[in-house]
Amino acid sequence: MMRKNIKYLAILALGLVACEPEFDNPIDEAGTYASGEADFSNFVALGNSLTAGFADGALYITGQENSYPNILSQQFAFAGGGDFTQPLMADNVGGFSNDPVSFPPRFVLVFDADGNPVGPATFTGAAPSTDFTTSLGSSFNNMGVPGAKSYHLAAPGYGNAAGVSAGLANPYYARFASSATSTVIGDAVAQNPTFFSLWIGNNDILSYATSGGVGVDHNEIPNLDPSTYGSNDITNTTTFAGVYSQLIDGLTANGAKGVVLNLPSVTSLPFFTTVPYAPLSPLDPNFGPQIPTLNGVYSQLNMAFTFLGFPERSIEFSTTAASAVVIKDESLADITTNLSAVLAGAFGPLAPIIAAQFGQARQATAEDLLVLPSSRVIGQLNTDRVAELVMLGVPQETAAQFSVSGVSLPLGDQYVLIPEEQTAIENARVAFNATISGLATANGLAFYDVASVLEQASSGGIRINGGTVTSTFVSGGGFSLDGVHPTPRAHALVTNGVLDAIQATYGSVLPRVDPADYGTVTLSNEVN
Repeated sequence: MMRKNIKYLAILALGLVACEPEFDNPIDEAGTYASGEADFSNFVALGNSLTAGFADGALYITGQENSYPNILSQQFAFAGGGDFTQPLMADNVGGFSNDPVSFPPRFVLVFDADGNPVGPATFTGAAPSTDFTTSLGSSFNNMGVPGAKSYHLAAPGYGNAAGVSAGLANPYYARFASSATSTVIGDAVAQNPTFFSLWIGNNDILSYATSGGVGVDHNEIPNLDPSTYGSNDITNTTTFAGVYSQLIDGLTANGAKGVVLNLPSVTSLPFFTTVPYAPLSPLDPNFGPQIPTLNGVYSQLNMAFTFLGFPERSIEFSTTAASAVVIKDESLADITTNLSAVLAGAFGPLAPIIAAQFGQARQATAEDLLVLPSSRVIGQLNTDRVAELVMLGVPQETAAQFSVSGVSLPLGDQYVLIPEEQTAIENARVAFNATISGLATANGLAFYDVASVLEQASSGGIRINGGTVTSTFVSGGGFSLDGVHPTPRAHALVTNGVLDAIQATYGSVLPRVDPADYGTVTLSNEVN
Protein backbone atom coordinates (compact mmCIF):
# COMPACT_ATOMS: atom_id res chain seq x y z
CA MET A 1 0.00 0.00 0.00
CA MET A 2 1.44 3.34 -1.01
CA ARG A 3 1.45 6.14 1.49
CA LYS A 4 2.55 9.65 0.72
CA ASN A 5 2.11 12.64 2.99
CA ILE A 6 2.85 15.99 1.40
CA LYS A 7 4.80 18.11 3.83
CA TYR A 8 3.44 21.44 2.70
CA LEU A 9 4.91 23.07 5.79
CA ALA A 10 8.51 22.38 4.83
CA ILE A 11 8.57 26.06 3.92
CA LEU A 12 8.59 26.82 7.62
CA ALA A 13 12.31 26.26 7.69
CA LEU A 14 12.83 29.21 5.36
CA GLY A 15 12.50 32.70 6.67
CA LEU A 16 9.58 32.25 9.03
CA VAL A 17 9.28 35.18 11.40
CA ALA A 18 7.26 34.70 14.53
CA CYS A 19 6.62 37.07 17.35
CA GLU A 20 3.99 37.81 19.87
CA PRO A 21 1.73 40.74 19.01
CA GLU A 22 2.43 44.06 20.65
CA PHE A 23 -0.52 46.22 21.51
CA ASP A 24 1.36 49.36 22.54
CA ASN A 25 2.74 50.62 19.27
CA PRO A 26 5.36 53.35 19.21
CA ILE A 27 3.46 56.37 17.90
CA ASP A 28 4.62 59.93 17.70
CA GLU A 29 2.08 61.43 20.07
CA ALA A 30 3.47 64.90 19.44
CA GLY A 31 1.66 64.99 16.09
CA THR A 32 -1.51 66.93 15.48
CA TYR A 33 -4.44 64.71 14.64
CA ALA A 34 -7.95 65.55 13.51
CA SER A 35 -11.13 63.71 12.65
CA GLY A 36 -11.89 65.95 9.68
CA GLU A 37 -15.50 65.57 8.58
CA ALA A 38 -15.85 62.25 10.45
CA ASP A 39 -17.00 61.67 14.00
CA PHE A 40 -15.28 58.65 15.59
CA SER A 41 -16.94 58.92 19.00
CA ASN A 42 -19.08 55.82 18.46
CA PHE A 43 -17.44 53.48 15.96
CA VAL A 44 -19.27 50.24 15.07
CA ALA A 45 -17.69 47.60 12.83
CA LEU A 46 -19.96 45.26 10.89
CA GLY A 47 -18.89 42.17 8.97
CA ASN A 48 -17.91 38.52 9.23
CA SER A 49 -14.85 36.62 10.46
CA LEU A 50 -12.47 39.15 8.88
CA THR A 51 -13.98 41.84 11.11
CA ALA A 52 -14.22 39.64 14.20
CA GLY A 53 -10.52 38.67 14.21
CA PHE A 54 -11.03 34.99 13.40
CA ALA A 55 -7.70 33.24 12.71
CA ASP A 56 -6.16 29.78 12.70
CA GLY A 57 -9.59 28.26 12.12
CA ALA A 58 -11.19 29.70 15.25
CA LEU A 59 -12.14 32.83 17.15
CA TYR A 60 -10.05 33.50 20.24
CA ILE A 61 -9.09 36.47 22.42
CA THR A 62 -5.70 37.33 20.90
CA GLY A 63 -7.15 37.27 17.40
CA GLN A 64 -10.00 39.54 18.46
CA GLU A 65 -7.62 41.98 20.12
CA ASN A 66 -5.66 42.13 16.87
CA SER A 67 -8.66 42.57 14.58
CA TYR A 68 -8.44 45.51 12.21
CA PRO A 69 -11.44 47.29 13.83
CA ASN A 70 -9.83 47.08 17.27
CA ILE A 71 -6.52 48.41 15.93
CA LEU A 72 -8.44 51.09 14.02
CA SER A 73 -10.29 52.17 17.15
CA GLN A 74 -6.96 52.77 18.89
CA GLN A 75 -6.01 55.20 16.12
CA PHE A 76 -9.43 56.87 16.24
CA ALA A 77 -8.75 57.59 19.90
CA PHE A 78 -6.25 60.24 18.79
CA ALA A 79 -9.11 62.23 17.24
CA GLY A 80 -12.12 61.84 19.46
CA GLY A 81 -12.69 58.11 19.24
CA GLY A 82 -14.51 56.50 22.14
CA ASP A 83 -14.31 53.12 23.82
CA PHE A 84 -14.38 50.07 21.56
CA THR A 85 -15.88 46.91 23.02
CA GLN A 86 -15.81 43.38 21.63
CA PRO A 87 -17.68 40.17 22.51
CA LEU A 88 -14.48 38.44 23.58
CA MET A 89 -14.29 34.68 23.71
CA ALA A 90 -13.51 33.12 27.08
CA ASP A 91 -10.04 31.88 26.13
CA ASN A 92 -7.29 31.62 23.54
CA VAL A 93 -8.25 28.04 22.71
CA GLY A 94 -11.15 28.93 20.46
CA GLY A 95 -14.19 26.81 19.71
CA PHE A 96 -17.26 26.25 21.83
CA SER A 97 -17.58 24.06 24.90
CA ASN A 98 -21.13 23.03 23.99
CA ASP A 99 -20.21 21.96 20.44
CA PRO A 100 -16.47 21.32 20.13
CA VAL A 101 -17.02 19.00 17.16
CA SER A 102 -18.64 21.57 14.89
CA PHE A 103 -16.60 24.41 16.40
CA PRO A 104 -13.25 22.95 17.47
CA PRO A 105 -10.25 24.74 18.98
CA ARG A 106 -7.80 26.70 16.85
CA PHE A 107 -4.97 25.30 14.78
CA VAL A 108 -1.44 25.26 16.18
CA LEU A 109 1.86 24.16 14.73
CA VAL A 110 2.88 20.56 15.31
CA PHE A 111 6.52 19.55 15.62
CA ASP A 112 8.27 16.23 15.10
CA ALA A 113 10.67 14.59 17.55
CA ASP A 114 13.54 16.68 16.17
CA GLY A 115 11.69 19.93 16.71
CA ASN A 116 10.84 20.49 13.06
CA PRO A 117 7.38 21.87 12.21
CA VAL A 118 5.40 19.35 10.16
CA GLY A 119 1.97 20.92 9.92
CA PRO A 120 -0.96 22.57 11.65
CA ALA A 121 -3.26 20.55 13.83
CA THR A 122 -6.14 21.24 16.18
CA PHE A 123 -4.95 22.34 19.61
CA THR A 124 -5.47 19.61 22.22
CA GLY A 125 -3.87 21.21 25.26
CA ALA A 126 -7.15 22.44 26.70
CA ALA A 127 -10.86 22.26 26.03
CA PRO A 128 -12.89 25.25 24.83
CA SER A 129 -14.51 27.18 27.67
CA THR A 130 -16.79 29.49 25.68
CA ASP A 131 -20.51 28.64 25.86
CA PHE A 132 -22.51 30.22 23.04
CA THR A 133 -25.73 30.07 25.05
CA THR A 134 -24.31 32.54 27.56
CA SER A 135 -25.52 35.99 26.56
CA LEU A 136 -23.03 38.83 26.84
CA GLY A 137 -25.54 41.56 26.07
CA SER A 138 -26.06 43.31 22.74
CA SER A 139 -24.01 46.50 22.89
CA PHE A 140 -20.64 45.81 21.27
CA ASN A 141 -18.70 47.94 18.85
CA ASN A 142 -17.25 44.98 16.99
CA MET A 143 -20.19 43.19 15.41
CA GLY A 144 -18.19 40.90 13.18
CA VAL A 145 -19.93 37.51 12.96
CA PRO A 146 -17.75 34.64 11.70
CA GLY A 147 -19.51 32.64 9.00
CA ALA A 148 -22.01 35.36 8.12
CA LYS A 149 -22.94 35.99 4.52
CA SER A 150 -24.35 39.32 3.39
CA TYR A 151 -27.99 38.32 3.77
CA HIS A 152 -27.39 36.83 7.22
CA LEU A 153 -26.85 40.31 8.63
CA ALA A 154 -30.49 41.13 7.92
CA ALA A 155 -31.95 37.71 8.84
CA PRO A 156 -34.21 37.62 11.93
CA GLY A 157 -33.31 34.81 14.31
CA TYR A 158 -29.73 34.48 13.13
CA GLY A 159 -28.68 34.84 16.76
CA ASN A 160 -31.18 32.38 18.25
CA ALA A 161 -29.05 29.93 20.24
CA ALA A 162 -31.79 27.31 20.02
CA GLY A 163 -31.35 27.18 16.25
CA VAL A 164 -27.58 26.62 16.19
CA SER A 165 -27.63 22.81 16.26
CA ALA A 166 -30.01 22.75 13.29
CA GLY A 167 -27.85 25.15 11.32
CA LEU A 168 -30.49 27.88 11.47
CA ALA A 169 -28.50 30.32 13.59
CA ASN A 170 -24.95 31.44 14.24
CA PRO A 171 -23.38 30.71 17.66
CA TYR A 172 -21.07 33.72 17.47
CA TYR A 173 -23.99 36.10 17.03
CA ALA A 174 -26.03 34.17 19.62
CA ARG A 175 -23.57 35.37 22.26
CA PHE A 176 -24.49 39.03 21.76
CA ALA A 177 -27.84 39.14 19.92
CA SER A 178 -30.35 41.44 21.63
CA SER A 179 -33.09 38.83 21.27
CA ALA A 180 -33.89 35.50 19.64
CA THR A 181 -35.45 37.33 16.69
CA SER A 182 -33.06 40.27 16.30
CA THR A 183 -30.88 40.99 13.25
CA VAL A 184 -27.23 41.92 13.18
CA ILE A 185 -27.90 45.11 11.24
CA GLY A 186 -30.74 46.00 13.61
CA ASP A 187 -28.52 45.60 16.65
CA ALA A 188 -25.79 47.64 14.97
CA VAL A 189 -28.10 50.51 14.05
CA ALA A 190 -29.61 50.48 17.55
CA GLN A 191 -26.23 51.61 18.87
CA ASN A 192 -26.56 54.83 16.86
CA PRO A 193 -23.03 54.73 15.44
CA THR A 194 -21.37 57.97 14.36
CA PHE A 195 -18.92 56.04 12.19
CA PHE A 196 -18.96 52.51 10.83
CA SER A 197 -16.96 50.02 8.81
CA LEU A 198 -18.57 47.35 6.63
CA TRP A 199 -16.63 44.40 5.23
CA ILE A 200 -19.10 41.75 4.09
CA GLY A 201 -19.56 39.47 1.08
CA ASN A 202 -16.49 37.24 1.27
CA ASN A 203 -18.49 34.26 2.52
CA ASP A 204 -21.01 34.71 -0.29
CA ILE A 205 -18.36 33.15 -2.53
CA LEU A 206 -15.75 31.78 -0.11
CA SER A 207 -17.73 28.82 1.19
CA TYR A 208 -18.29 27.67 -2.40
CA ALA A 209 -14.57 28.01 -3.06
CA THR A 210 -13.29 26.28 0.08
CA SER A 211 -15.68 23.38 -0.53
CA GLY A 212 -14.08 22.82 -3.92
CA GLY A 213 -17.16 24.11 -5.69
CA VAL A 214 -19.55 21.72 -3.97
CA GLY A 215 -22.50 24.06 -4.11
CA VAL A 216 -24.79 25.94 -6.46
CA ASP A 217 -24.05 29.15 -8.31
CA HIS A 218 -27.33 31.02 -8.06
CA ASN A 219 -26.29 33.24 -10.94
CA GLU A 220 -26.24 30.39 -13.43
CA ILE A 221 -29.97 29.85 -12.93
CA PRO A 222 -31.00 33.07 -11.17
CA ASN A 223 -32.39 32.47 -7.68
CA LEU A 224 -33.03 35.61 -5.66
CA ASP A 225 -34.32 33.87 -2.52
CA PRO A 226 -31.46 33.32 -0.04
CA SER A 227 -33.74 31.34 2.27
CA THR A 228 -33.40 28.49 -0.26
CA TYR A 229 -29.61 28.63 -0.47
CA GLY A 230 -27.29 25.92 0.77
CA SER A 231 -24.33 26.74 2.96
CA ASN A 232 -21.82 26.41 0.10
CA ASP A 233 -23.77 28.28 -2.57
CA ILE A 234 -22.76 31.46 -4.40
CA THR A 235 -25.14 34.33 -3.65
CA ASN A 236 -27.04 35.78 -6.58
CA THR A 237 -25.49 39.13 -7.53
CA THR A 238 -28.86 40.91 -7.61
CA THR A 239 -29.67 39.56 -4.17
CA PHE A 240 -26.31 40.74 -2.88
CA ALA A 241 -26.86 44.21 -4.33
CA GLY A 242 -30.25 44.50 -2.66
CA VAL A 243 -29.00 43.33 0.72
CA TYR A 244 -25.88 45.49 0.62
CA SER A 245 -27.96 48.54 -0.24
CA GLN A 246 -30.23 47.74 2.71
CA LEU A 247 -27.23 47.55 5.02
CA ILE A 248 -25.86 50.89 3.83
CA ASP A 249 -29.26 52.53 4.15
CA GLY A 250 -29.54 51.36 7.75
CA LEU A 251 -26.03 52.40 8.74
CA THR A 252 -26.27 55.87 7.20
CA ALA A 253 -29.85 56.66 8.23
CA ASN A 254 -28.73 58.82 11.15
CA GLY A 255 -26.10 60.64 9.10
CA ALA A 256 -23.19 58.41 10.10
CA LYS A 257 -20.14 58.32 7.89
CA GLY A 258 -18.16 55.19 7.29
CA VAL A 259 -15.78 53.08 5.26
CA VAL A 260 -16.52 50.01 3.16
CA LEU A 261 -14.06 47.36 2.02
CA ASN A 262 -14.29 45.30 -1.13
CA LEU A 263 -13.60 41.61 -1.64
CA PRO A 264 -10.20 40.17 -2.56
CA SER A 265 -9.77 37.31 -4.98
CA VAL A 266 -10.36 34.27 -2.79
CA THR A 267 -8.42 32.04 -5.16
CA SER A 268 -5.27 34.05 -4.34
CA LEU A 269 -5.42 32.86 -0.74
CA PRO A 270 -2.86 30.26 0.39
CA PHE A 271 -5.76 27.89 1.00
CA PHE A 272 -5.83 27.53 -2.80
CA THR A 273 -2.23 28.16 -3.82
CA THR A 274 -0.17 26.02 -1.44
CA VAL A 275 -0.75 22.49 -2.72
CA PRO A 276 0.78 22.03 -6.20
CA TYR A 277 -1.25 20.36 -8.92
CA ALA A 278 1.71 18.06 -9.60
CA PRO A 279 2.96 16.87 -6.19
CA LEU A 280 3.74 13.24 -7.09
CA SER A 281 7.52 12.90 -7.20
CA PRO A 282 9.27 9.89 -8.80
CA LEU A 283 11.91 10.31 -6.06
CA ASP A 284 9.36 9.45 -3.40
CA PRO A 285 10.12 5.85 -2.38
CA ASN A 286 6.42 5.25 -1.77
CA PHE A 287 5.46 6.37 -5.27
CA GLY A 288 8.39 6.16 -7.69
CA PRO A 289 8.79 2.36 -7.73
CA GLN A 290 5.10 1.95 -8.48
CA ILE A 291 5.06 4.17 -11.56
CA PRO A 292 5.66 1.36 -14.11
CA THR A 293 2.82 -0.71 -12.64
CA LEU A 294 0.48 2.29 -12.48
CA ASN A 295 1.29 3.28 -16.06
CA GLY A 296 0.69 -0.29 -17.18
CA VAL A 297 -2.80 -0.26 -15.70
CA TYR A 298 -3.55 3.21 -17.03
CA SER A 299 -2.39 2.25 -20.53
CA GLN A 300 -5.49 0.08 -20.85
CA LEU A 301 -7.67 2.94 -19.71
CA ASN A 302 -5.88 5.39 -22.01
CA MET A 303 -6.51 3.21 -25.04
CA ALA A 304 -10.18 3.22 -24.15
CA PHE A 305 -10.16 7.01 -23.80
CA THR A 306 -8.58 7.33 -27.25
CA PHE A 307 -10.98 4.85 -28.81
CA LEU A 308 -13.94 6.82 -27.44
CA GLY A 309 -12.52 10.10 -28.75
CA PHE A 310 -11.12 11.53 -25.52
CA PRO A 311 -7.33 11.14 -25.76
CA GLU A 312 -6.88 14.31 -23.67
CA ARG A 313 -8.07 12.37 -20.64
CA SER A 314 -5.10 10.00 -20.75
CA ILE A 315 -3.32 9.48 -17.44
CA GLU A 316 0.43 8.88 -17.20
CA PHE A 317 3.00 9.38 -14.46
CA SER A 318 6.51 10.59 -15.25
CA THR A 319 9.63 8.79 -14.11
CA THR A 320 11.74 11.96 -14.38
CA ALA A 321 9.52 14.80 -13.15
CA ALA A 322 6.71 15.47 -10.71
CA SER A 323 3.34 14.27 -11.94
CA ALA A 324 -0.12 15.75 -11.62
CA VAL A 325 -2.72 14.13 -9.44
CA VAL A 326 -5.77 12.44 -10.92
CA ILE A 327 -9.02 14.33 -10.33
CA LYS A 328 -12.70 14.04 -11.05
CA ASP A 329 -13.87 16.89 -13.29
CA GLU A 330 -17.64 17.12 -13.12
CA SER A 331 -17.65 19.48 -16.12
CA LEU A 332 -16.53 16.64 -18.39
CA ALA A 333 -18.99 14.49 -20.29
CA ASP A 334 -19.69 11.35 -18.28
CA ILE A 335 -18.60 8.45 -20.48
CA THR A 336 -19.10 5.74 -17.86
CA THR A 337 -21.49 3.60 -19.92
CA ASN A 338 -19.39 3.53 -23.08
CA LEU A 339 -16.17 3.22 -21.12
CA SER A 340 -17.51 0.15 -19.33
CA ALA A 341 -18.23 -1.58 -22.62
CA VAL A 342 -14.78 -0.82 -24.02
CA LEU A 343 -12.98 -1.94 -20.85
CA ALA A 344 -14.83 -5.24 -20.61
CA GLY A 345 -12.16 -7.13 -22.52
CA ALA A 346 -9.27 -5.89 -20.38
CA PHE A 347 -10.89 -5.81 -16.95
CA GLY A 348 -13.73 -8.31 -17.16
CA PRO A 349 -16.22 -7.99 -14.28
CA LEU A 350 -14.28 -5.02 -12.90
CA ALA A 351 -14.99 -2.95 -16.01
CA PRO A 352 -18.22 -1.28 -14.76
CA ILE A 353 -16.57 -0.32 -11.47
CA ILE A 354 -13.45 1.09 -13.10
CA ALA A 355 -15.54 2.89 -15.71
CA ALA A 356 -17.64 4.54 -13.00
CA GLN A 357 -14.47 5.63 -11.19
CA PHE A 358 -12.89 7.18 -14.29
CA GLY A 359 -15.91 8.27 -16.32
CA GLN A 360 -15.12 11.94 -15.58
CA ALA A 361 -11.45 11.64 -14.65
CA ARG A 362 -8.35 13.43 -15.90
CA GLN A 363 -5.03 14.58 -14.57
CA ALA A 364 -4.91 18.03 -13.03
CA THR A 365 -3.33 20.96 -14.85
CA ALA A 366 -1.82 24.25 -13.74
CA GLU A 367 -5.28 25.82 -14.18
CA ASP A 368 -6.74 23.67 -11.40
CA LEU A 369 -6.50 24.74 -7.76
CA LEU A 370 -6.13 22.10 -5.07
CA VAL A 371 -7.50 23.19 -1.71
CA LEU A 372 -5.31 22.99 1.37
CA PRO A 373 -7.06 19.94 2.93
CA SER A 374 -6.17 17.90 -0.16
CA SER A 375 -2.61 17.70 1.14
CA ARG A 376 -3.80 15.35 3.87
CA VAL A 377 -5.35 12.84 1.47
CA ILE A 378 -3.16 12.83 -1.64
CA GLY A 379 -1.33 9.51 -1.80
CA GLN A 380 -3.28 8.12 1.13
CA LEU A 381 -5.40 5.00 1.07
CA ASN A 382 -9.09 5.87 1.11
CA THR A 383 -10.38 3.15 3.42
CA ASP A 384 -13.99 4.08 2.82
CA ARG A 385 -13.52 3.47 -0.89
CA VAL A 386 -11.80 0.18 -0.17
CA ALA A 387 -14.81 -0.91 1.85
CA GLU A 388 -17.19 0.14 -0.94
CA LEU A 389 -15.26 -1.85 -3.51
CA VAL A 390 -15.09 -4.91 -1.29
CA MET A 391 -18.85 -4.71 -0.83
CA LEU A 392 -19.11 -4.76 -4.63
CA GLY A 393 -17.15 -8.00 -4.74
CA VAL A 394 -13.70 -6.62 -5.50
CA PRO A 395 -10.88 -8.54 -3.78
CA GLN A 396 -9.32 -6.65 -0.86
CA GLU A 397 -5.89 -6.26 -2.47
CA THR A 398 -7.33 -5.06 -5.78
CA ALA A 399 -9.68 -2.71 -3.94
CA ALA A 400 -6.72 -1.13 -2.17
CA GLN A 401 -4.84 -0.72 -5.43
CA PHE A 402 -7.70 1.33 -6.86
CA SER A 403 -8.22 3.44 -3.74
CA VAL A 404 -5.14 5.66 -3.39
CA SER A 405 -6.38 9.23 -3.47
CA GLY A 406 -5.12 11.30 -6.37
CA VAL A 407 -3.18 8.35 -7.78
CA SER A 408 -5.52 5.46 -8.52
CA LEU A 409 -8.65 7.10 -7.12
CA PRO A 410 -9.52 10.51 -8.61
CA LEU A 411 -9.65 13.31 -6.06
CA GLY A 412 -13.26 14.26 -5.38
CA ASP A 413 -14.90 17.57 -6.23
CA GLN A 414 -14.39 18.89 -2.69
CA TYR A 415 -10.61 18.91 -3.15
CA VAL A 416 -10.29 20.76 -6.46
CA LEU A 417 -11.47 24.03 -7.95
CA ILE A 418 -11.63 23.50 -11.69
CA PRO A 419 -11.44 26.51 -14.07
CA GLU A 420 -15.21 26.67 -14.57
CA GLU A 421 -15.74 26.97 -10.82
CA GLN A 422 -13.06 29.62 -10.54
CA THR A 423 -14.81 31.61 -13.25
CA ALA A 424 -18.14 31.45 -11.41
CA ILE A 425 -16.45 32.72 -8.24
CA GLU A 426 -14.64 35.54 -10.00
CA ASN A 427 -17.71 36.68 -11.93
CA ALA A 428 -19.67 36.98 -8.70
CA ARG A 429 -16.81 38.75 -6.92
CA VAL A 430 -16.47 41.34 -9.67
CA ALA A 431 -20.22 42.02 -9.53
CA PHE A 432 -20.18 42.23 -5.72
CA ASN A 433 -17.28 44.68 -5.82
CA ALA A 434 -19.05 46.84 -8.39
CA THR A 435 -21.98 47.06 -5.98
CA ILE A 436 -19.73 47.95 -3.04
CA SER A 437 -17.78 50.66 -4.84
CA GLY A 438 -20.92 52.04 -6.49
CA LEU A 439 -22.78 52.38 -3.21
CA ALA A 440 -19.73 53.89 -1.55
CA THR A 441 -19.62 56.60 -4.20
CA ALA A 442 -23.37 57.18 -4.14
CA ASN A 443 -23.36 57.64 -0.36
CA GLY A 444 -20.12 59.60 -0.02
CA LEU A 445 -18.42 56.82 1.94
CA ALA A 446 -14.74 56.01 2.16
CA PHE A 447 -13.80 53.00 0.04
CA TYR A 448 -10.79 50.74 0.62
CA ASP A 449 -9.68 48.51 -2.24
CA VAL A 450 -8.34 45.65 -0.16
CA ALA A 451 -8.47 43.43 -3.26
CA SER A 452 -5.52 45.26 -4.77
CA VAL A 453 -3.53 44.81 -1.56
CA LEU A 454 -3.96 41.04 -1.58
CA GLU A 455 -3.00 41.02 -5.24
CA GLN A 456 0.21 42.81 -4.27
CA ALA A 457 0.86 40.33 -1.45
CA SER A 458 0.42 37.38 -3.80
CA SER A 459 2.51 38.83 -6.63
CA GLY A 460 5.70 39.84 -4.88
CA GLY A 461 4.83 41.04 -1.44
CA ILE A 462 4.22 44.21 0.55
CA ARG A 463 7.25 45.92 1.99
CA ILE A 464 7.08 46.82 5.66
CA ASN A 465 9.61 48.00 8.21
CA GLY A 466 12.20 45.22 8.32
CA GLY A 467 10.67 42.79 5.89
CA THR A 468 8.02 41.79 3.37
CA VAL A 469 4.53 40.36 3.83
CA THR A 470 3.41 37.82 1.23
CA SER A 471 0.57 35.38 0.81
CA THR A 472 2.86 32.35 1.06
CA PHE A 473 1.37 29.87 3.50
CA VAL A 474 2.78 30.34 7.03
CA SER A 475 6.15 31.84 6.09
CA GLY A 476 4.69 34.83 4.24
CA GLY A 477 3.40 36.43 7.43
CA GLY A 478 0.09 37.48 5.93
CA PHE A 479 -2.17 34.53 6.67
CA SER A 480 -2.88 32.38 9.67
CA LEU A 481 -2.74 28.59 9.84
CA ASP A 482 -6.14 28.13 8.19
CA GLY A 483 -4.79 29.63 4.97
CA VAL A 484 -7.71 32.07 4.70
CA HIS A 485 -7.76 34.55 7.58
CA PRO A 486 -5.23 37.33 8.18
CA THR A 487 -2.53 37.39 10.82
CA PRO A 488 -2.28 40.36 13.22
CA ARG A 489 0.35 41.81 10.89
CA ALA A 490 -2.05 41.66 7.96
CA HIS A 491 -4.78 43.26 10.08
CA ALA A 492 -2.34 46.10 10.74
CA LEU A 493 -1.82 46.51 7.00
CA VAL A 494 -5.58 46.61 6.47
CA THR A 495 -5.86 49.22 9.23
CA ASN A 496 -3.40 51.52 7.48
CA GLY A 497 -5.21 51.09 4.19
CA VAL A 498 -8.53 51.95 5.82
CA LEU A 499 -6.94 55.02 7.43
CA ASP A 500 -5.68 56.14 4.03
CA ALA A 501 -9.19 55.80 2.57
CA ILE A 502 -10.73 57.71 5.48
CA GLN A 503 -8.22 60.51 5.13
CA ALA A 504 -8.86 60.78 1.38
CA THR A 505 -12.62 60.99 1.87
CA TYR A 506 -13.08 62.90 5.13
CA GLY A 507 -9.79 64.76 5.57
CA SER A 508 -9.03 62.93 8.81
CA VAL A 509 -5.46 63.06 10.05
CA LEU A 510 -4.59 59.97 12.10
CA PRO A 511 -1.39 58.10 12.92
CA ARG A 512 -0.61 54.86 11.11
CA VAL A 513 0.57 51.70 12.82
CA ASP A 514 3.79 49.84 12.18
CA PRO A 515 2.83 46.36 10.87
CA ALA A 516 6.19 45.04 12.04
CA ASP A 517 4.99 45.50 15.61
CA TYR A 518 2.31 42.87 15.06
CA GLY A 519 2.78 39.12 15.10
CA THR A 520 2.45 36.56 12.34
CA VAL A 521 2.32 32.86 13.19
CA THR A 522 3.53 31.91 16.64
CA LEU A 523 6.15 29.15 16.63
CA SER A 524 4.64 27.27 19.51
CA ASN A 525 2.02 24.64 20.17
CA GLU A 526 0.82 26.59 23.17
CA VAL A 527 -1.95 29.15 22.83
CA ASN A 528 -1.28 31.44 25.79
